[in-house]
Amino acid sequence: MNYNNPAKTQALILDWAGTVVDFGSFAPTQIFVEAFAEFDVAVSIEEARGPMGMGKWDHIRTLCDLPPVSERYRKVFERAPNDDDVTAIYNRFMPLQIEKIATHSALIPGALSTIDGLRKQGLKIGSCSGYPAVVMEKVVELARQNGYVADHVVATDEVPNGRPHPAQALANVIALGISDVAACVKVDDTAPGILEGRSAGMWTVALVCSGNALGLTYEQYKALGTDALASERSRIHGLFEGARPHYLIDTINELPAVIADIDRRLAAGEVPQAS
Repeated sequence: MNYNNPAKTQALILDWAGTVVDFGSFAPTQIFVEAFAEFDVAVSIEEARGPMGMGKWDHIRTLCDLPPVSERYRKVFERAPNDDDVTAIYNRFMPLQIEKIATHSALIPGALSTIDGLRKQGLKIGSCSGYPAVVMEKVVELARQNGYVADHVVATDEVPNGRPHPAQALANVIALGISDVAACVKVDDTAPGILEGRSAGMWTVALVCSGNALGLTYEQYKALGTDALASERSRIHGLFEGARPHYLIDTINELPAVIADIDRRLAAGEVPQAS
């Protein structure tokens, strides 16, 4: 038997917050701030956004490892935070997240029609998130009420290792019956999510304006002047540089043109691992 490159894209593996729902990725960010505050430790929105895309326990561990945050914790508890402390913060984070997830559950404008159009081209829609399953259950239900249903969902605690490891993306490949990872496109608004796709051998598309990196509401994004938007795009492109996304676009609504280009490249014999 001989290996043949896939002729066209078979599936999208979509992130959730900042990609399909919750423009600006506000739902998890604010809750990190509130969870730390319950331990009398201040964490800024900017600090909370830093590790976005990772599983939430790992996200909290990473925040605790930041020297300024660790020092604030030390001033309160007279020691650096250990893993038990991370778990305690995580256990406070979870009910807050579940309680408030609906506040930021709206679909990103245009996302539903864009995804529906790609489905009509025969693409399957996989998905994954840094949220654990207990939160994803609510996110998925709220999205369903707004008309969006993915073909498969993988939460961060349903695999041995979450992002930036490839397990969640690959779990989608298996569940969706995809023949080749090179026929898959991972779409995400965070560097860990892009690294996940890269490690899984997929094409990767980084979202510059709808998610964590820009961190604005849709209305604030639309109100940006031309120069300000260009400056922010340049800054965010730099943030993604190390993850090496194949494409960078503002929002998911630009994805159809990307898929057309990927199909062209696949037909020409290109594979994502070589790009």
